[in-house]
Amino acid sequence: MVTLEVMTLRLELDMLIKGTHPHQEVFKDIVPFVVQQGTTATDAKVISPEGKKPECKPPAPPVLPKPKPALIQPQKTTSPSQCNLCGGSAALVCPSCDNQAFCDACDDLFHRHPARTNHIRDRGLKAMQDMCTICGVSPVHAQCSTCVQRLCVKCDGLFHSHPERKGHSRTAVTPAQKTSSMSSSAWPCIHCATVNKPLDTVCATCKRSPVSPNAEWRCKSCTVINQGSSILCEVCERPRLAPRPSVTPVHPGPGSGSGTKVQWTCQFCTFVNTESTATCEMCGSPGKDPGGPPPGPAKISPSGVKPQPKPRVGLELKRQERMRDDGLKLIRQIKEAEKRGISPEEVYAAIRMCDGSSTDPYHWQASELPHLLDEICAMAASVHASVAGTNGDSMKLSRAEAKMAWLATGGDTERAARQLLRDRQVKMKELHSLGFRDVSQCEEALRQSGGELKGALSVLQRPLLDPFHKRMWSEQPEPPIDPKHPDKERMCRRLLALYDLPSWGRCELTLSLLQEPGVAYTLEDVVQAVRESHDRDFIRRVLNNECPCCLSIFPHSKMQSLTSCQCSVCQECFTQHFTITVRDKHIRDMVCPICREPDINDPEQLDSYFSTLDIQLRECLTADVYELFHKKLTEHALMKDPKFLWCCHCTSGFINEGDQLKVTCLSCRKSFCAQCKKPWEPQHQDLSCEQFQQWKRDNDPEYQRQGLAGYLRDNGITCPHCRFQYALTKGGCMHFSCFQCRYQFCSGCNNPYYKMCCRTEQCSYTGLHAHHPRDCLFYLRDWEAARLQALLQRSGVDFNTEPSNGQQADTCGVMEQKDGGQQIDSPCGVQTQPGRAGLCEKHYREYLVSLINAHSIDPAPLYDAHDLVRACERYQVDTERVEGEDDSAYHVRLLKKLMEVPLGEKVPRNK
Repeated sequence: MVTLEVMTLRLELDMLIKGTHPHQEVFKDIVPFVVQQGTTATDAKVISPEGKKPECKPPAPPVLPKPKPALIQPQKTTSPSQCNLCGGSAALVCPSCDNQAFCDACDDLFHRHPARTNHIRDRGLKAMQDMCTICGVSPVHAQCSTCVQRLCVKCDGLFHSHPERKGHSRTAVTPAQKTSSMSSSAWPCIHCATVNKPLDTVCATCKRSPVSPNAEWRCKSCTVINQGSSILCEVCERPRLAPRPSVTPVHPGPGSGSGTKVQWTCQFCTFVNTESTATCEMCGSPGKDPGGPPPGPAKISPSGVKPQPKPRVGLELKRQERMRDDGLKLIRQIKEAEKRGISPEEVYAAIRMCDGSSTDPYHWQASELPHLLDEICAMAASVHASVAGTNGDSMKLSRAEAKMAWLATGGDTERAARQLLRDRQVKMKELHSLGFRDVSQCEEALRQSGGELKGALSVLQRPLLDPFHKRMWSEQPEPPIDPKHPDKERMCRRLLALYDLPSWGRCELTLSLLQEPGVAYTLEDVVQAVRESHDRDFIRRVLNNECPCCLSIFPHSKMQSLTSCQCSVCQECFTQHFTITVRDKHIRDMVCPICREPDINDPEQLDSYFSTLDIQLRECLTADVYELFHKKLTEHALMKDPKFLWCCHCTSGFINEGDQLKVTCLSCRKSFCAQCKKPWEPQHQDLSCEQFQQWKRDNDPEYQRQGLAGYLRDNGITCPHCRFQYALTKGGCMHFSCFQCRYQFCSGCNNPYYKMCCRTEQCSYTGLHAHHPRDCLFYLRDWEAARLQALLQRSGVDFNTEPSNGQQADTCGVMEQKDGGQQIDSPCGVQTQPGRAGLCEKHYREYLVSLINAHSIDPAPLYDAHDLVRACERYQVDTERVEGEDDSAYHVRLLKKLMEVPLGEKVPRNK
């Protein structure tokens, strides 16, 4: 974008170069190539033919300076300056065309041909005058007036070393005579490859900026890196192409006092510093001799006194103010245009069209721009009709295309019409290459889309896709894929489109598997198996999996397995099994239906199992069953709290936050003791559980009538895991399963039962087992009653042999858990024997063992030799006999070592 400030600067530089500027003295200290007057050939350096250093001739008599200095024009060379086509003034040379010279008009026409559009042209005819006339590479160092040559240092030494040319008088060329531009290098346009002059701010051919509009650019005034889309600097708001302002020191006026401080302008941020400091007050950059004389070449007057510069503060300030006002006006116009949605390019083109008039660019765009665009379209159509020999109304052009061409040419109407035709031809060729041959349809599509190629393609393709869209959006279902269809390629294409198989070979493999005789695979199962592998045998194994529950065949994708084992069942059996378990069984029964894994007595394994099972059940169970599963899982987690209590009246549990013995169930609203778990009675108040039990034996007739059966019931089974108490006897099978927490333990010693191998060291048994201590009912129930009575008499413990109420019952009334398919609590019912305290033989032994456990009596002293050795082996006691040791000493030593092993820690005893 060329701004007003750049255009003004360019105009002033051209006037300075041509010597027509009315105020050249203003730029005397700014532009370094203003030639000092009075410079003649006599004060130049002469290069001796012997190669010696040039000698300076004595200075001429002093000459007074003239009021208006003039520029010395460099002598023109005899380089070709006529256009090879029209004979006019040549502006550039094309090296690709045998260095032919062209003017601007002929270059535009000649290089428009597709075979010559990429030629790089050199617009440096006048710049060639500043190069050596012999080598054409090095810059001019001296000018010989005798042989009319401009030579560099090396060529001058060689050329004038000849004896006939030794006496030629040469004049040294000053830097101002070498170049007449601010930059010494030409630049090629990145859009059309034209080599432009160094002073050109836009390309002379395409009128575009030398930099890419999307590339970041550094401000030449304040060195800030701006975005490519910005026209003005974000900090100093100077235009993008504006050069760095020259360092202009501000000197005190003629009437200012001697105490006035020198002002100087920073060359980086253009800030005018008022103090004599070494660095800029704004950006901190170093200045050039702050407080000293202004920069620039010092000129010595003939008298040897340094002349004082003329006061030019007023003119310079006026020029800067005028440029600043024009720049600010342009900035305001651009910002106002951005608010209205108008690009800076449109603003520039509108200002160019309104140049010299008072019309507002915004109003001009709203009122006159549409007519101008229609005029451009008409011009382009007329040119096309004259070339093609058709009617001018046949070409359909849009305002959007005309506007893009108008902006691309910077507001030039004629060039915009030519550019519009070129763009339309390129787009038509692109549409023809894509298969759209109808010219009228292509032109109408481009007109509707505003010249956008993608939009035109969408318009042209819409009628072709209408049948496909109707079939896609119709309500008719997609026909299924038939593996036996004769058109195999069509079925493979449908498989690729619908199921996204990785290759054509996988599609053929899918069809061949579905065509095998006697298979019942579904298409989705086969496609999923083919995605995983291309091995036919592996795919058959994946598709044929037998469910161990229903014995049906399913693919591997429809089989479900647990993380605790390797068993797999079908999804239907998996869902049905866990639905029934959640509704009708305990949460610890939610194990694999095939191998009954994992072990529910391992708390660590159980917690990790439930965490993964929850994810699997979330997808297969219904909402109500899944909610019930979470409720039971919550109760299972609450059971680990020491304050959790089970109600002895119902199957509910809750957390007791109080410290009183009497607690009330939140479900059935009945009370019980928090310690002994017995129903609450008023007599239990202010009495411990042992004192209350003794009071019932002494004062409760019903309790006295039950006798030892009531004693065994009150000292029944207590689950060591959840502390739930059962009013049941311990006789019968010692393997007890708590129906509250499904914990499996021995009712005699409370040690856990293991289904598989346990964690006990040196235990290799893999079946159902438990590790019982020697005073457990598991071993002592096999002793005769007389032997148990002898053990109690040996320790001085009393026991009963007759019923406490004096009446001998016919059958034993002790409650026990019987397993007849379902666990049912019922009386024993076995015939009683005299001398057994009204109990059967089994329960009388249990009564005696309970006394042994309550008093912590060790049964080892009554072991015979065989039982002693077996007990020592069970506890890993060394049973090796010492040499020469008799049986009596051997048995005494083993008994001593065995009794060092403690009794069972979990065996119920008196508190």
